Amino acid sequence: QVELVESGGGLVQAGGSLRLSCSASGRSFSMYGMGWFRQGPGQEREFVAAISWSGGSTSYADSVKGRFTISRDNAKNTMYLQMNSLKLEDTAVYYCAAKRSGSPNRMGATYDVWGQGTQVTVSS
Repeated sequence: QVELVESGGGLVQAGGSLRLSCSASGRSFSMYGMGWFRQGPGQEREFVAAISWSGGSTSYADSVKGRFTISRDNAKNTMYLQMNSLKLEDTAVYYCAAKRSGSPNRMGATYDVWGQGTQVTVSS
C-alpha cells in the first residue's frame, strides 16, 4: 500500500497559480488511480480531479475545468495539480487520494489511501 504526502500549498492572490504535488511511497504507485479532493471552511469534502493509472484518462469538477490540470509521473511516484486563475472559492485543504481498483471517480468513499492535506488560501 502506498503512503501519500501533499505539498505545494500556500497563500496566493486571486488570479494567481499554484502547483500541488502528491508524493507516494511504497510499491505499485503506477497501479493506482488517483484523485484530488478539497474541503473548504465549513464545507463538505468535494471532488476536484481524477486521473487513471496511466494518465491517459482525466476528469474534473465543473468548478475547476479549464483552470486546473491533473497529471502524474509514475517514474517519480508523483501526481500534480496545476491550478491557474485561482479564485477566492478555491480556498480549501487539498487532499490527494489513491484508489486500488476500478477507475478513479468522483466518490471519495471509493478511495483507499489519503494524504494529510495541504492548505491553499486565495486572497483578494
